[in-house]
Amino acid sequence: MLTGVAGMLTALAAASLLSVRVSPVGAVAEAVIHLAPQQVIHPAIEALGTWDKPVLVIGVVAFVLAFSAFAGRVARESSDGSAQVGFGLLAAIGLAAVLYRTDGVGAVVPVAVGAATWVFLLPVLTAPLRASAALAEGLADAEQSGAPQAGTQQPGASALASGRRTFLVRAGLVGVASVVVGVGGTVLGAGRRTVEAARSALKIAGVTQPDPPSGSTLDVDGLGPWQTPNDEFYRIDTAISVPTVSPDEWSLRIHGLVDTELTLTYDDLVARALTESWVTLTCVSNEVGGSLIGNAWWSGVRVADLLAEAGVQDTADAVKQTSADGWTCGTPLEALTDGRDALLAVAMNGKPLPIEHGFPVRMVVPGLYGYVSATKWVTDLEVTRFADFTAYWTDRGWSAKGPIKLASRIDVPRDGASVSAGTVALGGVAWRQHTGVRAVEVSVDGGAWQPCDLGTVPDADTWVQWSATVEVDAGDHTVQVRATDADGTVQDATVHDVVPNGATGYDSVSFTAS
Repeated sequence: MLTGVAGMLTALAAASLLSVRVSPVGAVAEAVIHLAPQQVIHPAIEALGTWDKPVLVIGVVAFVLAFSAFAGRVARESSDGSAQVGFGLLAAIGLAAVLYRTDGVGAVVPVAVGAATWVFLLPVLTAPLRASAALAEGLADAEQSGAPQAGTQQPGASALASGRRTFLVRAGLVGVASVVVGVGGTVLGAGRRTVEAARSALKIAGVTQPDPPSGSTLDVDGLGPWQTPNDEFYRIDTAISVPTVSPDEWSLRIHGLVDTELTLTYDDLVARALTESWVTLTCVSNEVGGSLIGNAWWSGVRVADLLAEAGVQDTADAVKQTSADGWTCGTPLEALTDGRDALLAVAMNGKPLPIEHGFPVRMVVPGLYGYVSATKWVTDLEVTRFADFTAYWTDRGWSAKGPIKLASRIDVPRDGASVSAGTVALGGVAWRQHTGVRAVEVSVDGGAWQPCDLGTVPDADTWVQWSATVEVDAGDHTVQVRATDADGTVQDATVHDVVPNGATGYDSVSFTAS
């Protein structure tokens, strides 16, 4: 098992020192995410939520450790090299995953380092144990045969103890060295630190940091802010290790069904006129009443302007987006050219994008779920036709197009809360980006729907906060919420899962008044 730990730590150190985006363990985990069928992925996400990737990584590590323990046992019993062959097969799995998830020969080096560590350390650690076992077997055979023990028993016992001591010393040295190499390599690795330093030093002309509109955040105790802070904004993606792309290395290619192919550097992009707007983003995996939604002030370049410069051909109806880590999505061309603030965003809430949220550049498209629009670390836009390609999530059973559905959520009171009987304050949010929300209503214990007060919003691309007060007697109660959009459409009450294009149903909470 110690051999397995050492191999993983040295591979991690090599990946960090070489600025490889993902370690072999991470590459295997990402390969599982990309290759596993939807029948496996969706239940895992439902059960684990945002813990799905950490649990997967733990599972990969546990598999390596279990395999290492088995290989160590085999190596203790035999020196024929079969255990090393097993480690070679394990390394081959890592190599295949790295080649599948990364580009460049450099990504292979950490796998080679880890494999070499396994092959070298296995005999170093098991040889003393194998020698001790052989000696113990010899002593036992001698005792059974009635051979004289005088002068041999004590030296034999001493040799056994010496073998065990040798193993413990070697194991201790290997353990300490592995931790030092793993931690040291990670600390010294320049990738993340270099990109974070570049991000911190950026001063992007035209980026502002306004206050939220007056009246957007309602005065309801327990209701969160209308603007979501960067460190509280939800993050959903398939990356085990987030891409670290410096502005100097970033470029965007716009090609496909266009008259003129464009390639932009980061400096090219930020030199253009920036557009800024409030936009609420929502994940298609957001359950009814879920928290996978956030509202921010985005700064970026309008995608429509770049597409106009490239000259989109008449037969196109989609744009295939590709991330630095290979993730893809398909976006309706209309949503990028119909006048909405579809942006190649470079800043979020007045600051350069956080690395976890797509630095240096990501896509933001109001009115579409993120799985068809919000590519983080975007590097490629191919103008194409939906009939000619499929993207990551559409390959896994999700709809090709994902307009955001009208929804609402209760934030106050929390489900299971205890409140005082009498007047009870209610509050929450409602959204249908790029259409807007006209009204929100609540119903207590299945009674009549009553209107709520709405906060102010700058336009239809953000969520809106709502509040109401209701009178309740002592006892248990249930409240539901529904919204009506700006077109007059009432929220769908039908309970439906998030697959294939977003959940529907009314959010409800139960509370006790006393």
